[in-house]
Formats: sequence, structure tokens, C-alpha cells
Amino acid sequence: MGEPRPVHCEERHKTMNYVTAAHDHDDDFDPENPLGKPEVPEHVQAAIRTLIEWAGDDPDREGLRDTPKRVGRAWLEYCEGYQADPAIHLSRIFEEVGGYDEIVLLKDIPFQSHCEHHMAPIIGKAAIAYLPNKKVVGISKLARVLHGYARRLQIQERLTAEVAQCIWDHLEPHGVAVVIEAQHGCMTGRGVKTPGVGMITSRVLGCFLEDSRSRKEVMSLMGY
Repeated sequence: MGEPRPVHCEERHKTMNYVTAAHDHDDDFDPENPLGKPEVPEHVQAAIRTLIEWAGDDPDREGLRDTPKRVGRAWLEYCEGYQADPAIHLSRIFEEVGGYDEIVLLKDIPFQSHCEHHMAPIIGKAAIAYLPNKKVVGISKLARVLHGYARRLQIQERLTAEVAQCIWDHLEPHGVAVVIEAQHGCMTGRGVKTPGVGMITSRVLGCFLEDSRSRKEVMSLMGY
């Protein structure tokens, strides 16, 4: 094997010029934002600066200077559930299930949301079950439906109901059961300041609502 050919300064300079030229011809390239992060409108940044001042700090000090942009981008991510209908994840349905007609359950699905009253974090887990009526979906889709609704400003009761109703409407199963268990920052970090307190909500539809034995079975499988 021959020795690797050295790259001369002239060649390296040509390569660097080519990269620079490529950026010069790219109208979308912003040297101040090379990673292409979402732009945060000035009125959004101004609102966050006002909040920082009202809280008692100086938004112009070094550690807070870029915080309005960071917070704006973070909230775009926290609330990305507004960008699409979570039901889209249930559009790919499978009917060849080999005659399977028992409960499908996905449990301990972690999620994060934000309380619509104080915009404080809601952190928890969910169990989602349905009894198929000839239609099933990939199990990851159940988690995607949960996250689609969770990544909005929420209350836990509505989140639970929305996830259950979405599955009921689009899969048309014999029954749906959703249980969510979460801790709320609006209670643990403010107000009564009581950490460690969990809230449990449930929504059952179809056979899980109408038949006590079916409801007992699915709740037992969920661990409740």
C-alpha cells in the first residue's frame, strides 16, 4: 500500500473557498444562526424579557441575554402538538391479525405536558388499552397519540379523555381504557408546594364501561 498523499496548503485553501462559496450562494444560510434554529419573533422575546424583569432579574446580564430566544424555541417544542392532528397516527390500520381478539395494552408510557393554568410541567405516565374489532395499529402509534395531545397546554382530565376518544373514533374497537398518572408542577413547585403527590385519571369506553368484568380485567392488567 502506498503512503497517503499529503494535502498541500493550496488544495486545502481551494476546499475552504469552495465551502465558503457554497454558503455565499445559499440564500437561506445565516452566519448568526448556522444550525438553522427557528426564529423567535421580537414581540415574543420582548414578552419574555418583561417577565424576567418582573421576576426581579436583569434580562441584559450575560447569562440571560439569549434566554428570550431559548425560551421561545423551547415553547415551540413543548407545544408542537398544535402542529398536527394526533389522529393522523391512527391512519395506518392493519386488519390481518390472525383472529386476535383480546386486549391490546401499552403501559408505563412516559410523557410531559404543561398545565394550562400556570404553564407548569405535568410529568407522568399513561396506560392505553383497547379491545380490537378487526382493526389494530402499530403499538408506537398509541404513544404518538398520547404525545400529540400532551404537547399542548393541558389539564390531565381533558388529556385522558382526548386520547381515549381519539382511539375510539378511529379504530372503532369494542372498548378503550386510558389511565394517566402524573405529578403537577403547579402543585409541587408553587401554591401548596407538596412534592410527591400524584394524580390519577381514567377514561373507559365501550365494553370496558358497560361490562364490570371486562373493566376489572383491563385495570388489573394495567396494575390498578
